[in-house]
Amino acid sequence: MPAAPSVTVVVVNWNRRELLRACLESLARQTHPSFEVIVVDNGSDDGSVALVKEMAGSYPVALRLIVNSNNRGFCAANNQGFAASEAEFVALLNNDAEADPQWLEALEQVIGASREVGMAASKILVWEDPSRIDNAGHLMYPDGQNRGRGTGQVDSGQFDRIDETLWPDGCAALYRRAMLDEVGGFDEEFFAYADDAELGLRGRIAGWTCLYAPGAVVRHHRGATLGLDSARRLTLIERNRVLLVVKLFPWNLLWINGAYYFARIAAGLWAALRNQGELRRYSGMQGKLSAATALVRGTVSAIPLIPSMLRKRRAFRSKRRLTPWQIRRLLLDHRISLREISSQST
Repeated sequence: MPAAPSVTVVVVNWNRRELLRACLESLARQTHPSFEVIVVDNGSDDGSVALVKEMAGSYPVALRLIVNSNNRGFCAANNQGFAASEAEFVALLNNDAEADPQWLEALEQVIGASREVGMAASKILVWEDPSRIDNAGHLMYPDGQNRGRGTGQVDSGQFDRIDETLWPDGCAALYRRAMLDEVGGFDEEFFAYADDAELGLRGRIAGWTCLYAPGAVVRHHRGATLGLDSARRLTLIERNRVLLVVKLFPWNLLWINGAYYFARIAAGLWAALRNQGELRRYSGMQGKLSAATALVRGTVSAIPLIPSMLRKRRAFRSKRRLTPWQIRRLLLDHRISLREISSQST
C-alpha cells in the first residue's frame, strides 16, 4: 500500500464553484511530494459537488469529498476535515484563494524547524492586486480585535524572512496534528470569523509557537464569502471578538477591555471622517448607520454565549502552559497599534 500522505489540505466550500475550481487547480500544481486534498462542501447548489467529483477522476493526488446537507459554517466544516485526516500536518486553504506551487512545501519546511512549532502562517497577497499584502500572519489589538500583519501594505520585501507571528490566518495555514489533538479544533460556536484567532491563541496558551513562512505565497480574493461591505460580516467579527476575550484573555487584560474597545471605536470613527478604515466601505450616512448597528448587534448577540465561553475557559485551564502575565506579554508583544488598526480594513 502507498504511504499515507504527510499533509492533508482541507478546502471548505459554499456556492463558489468557479473560485473552487481555481483553488483546486492551484493545489494540483503543488511541488509537495506527499499530500491529499479534502473538500468539505456546505450544501452548495451551484454545481460545486459535481465539479469536485469530475476533477477527482484525473486529479494528481487523492481528492476526497465530504458533502453536508446545509451550511455548517467554516468552523464545523474544517473540523470535519480535521477528523477525516490521518496526516501529521493539516493545511487549510480558502476556496477563494490560489496557492503558488511551492506553498505547501514552504509551510512544511518551516513547521518542521522544531517540535514546538504548532502552526505556520502563509504570505497572503491580494488577488486583485498581488503587489499588496493581505496579511503575513496576525497581530491583535488589546480589546481582542485581531488583524493581519502588513494588511494593505505594498509588498517590498519587508516580510521576506522567517519569523515568529502570533498565529496564521485561516485562509492559508498549516497546523501540526499533535497541537490539534491537544487543544482541539475550531470552536463551532464562532461559526465564521475570528475562529482562526481563537484556535491560534488557544495553541499559544498551550505552549505551541507559530512561524511565518515567506515562501508560502497565496493570492486571496478578499471578502468573497460574505462581501467586504456585509453587515452580517461585521456582526460576526464583533460578536466573536467578545467571545474570544471572555474565553481566553487573562483577567489582567480582560478588566480593562472596555477602555481599549472604546479607544478603538473612537479612532475608527475619526478615521471614517477621513475616508479611512473599516467604515469607509459603507457609503453615505445610511451605510455608516448600518455598520454601527451591526457592531452593536454583534456585542449584544455575544451575551447569551458568554456562559458557554466561561465553561470552556474553565475546561481549558489544565492545558495552559503560559501564565496570565506571559499571555499578556505575548499579546502586547504582537500588538497592532491603534493608529494602524483604525486606518486599515479587515
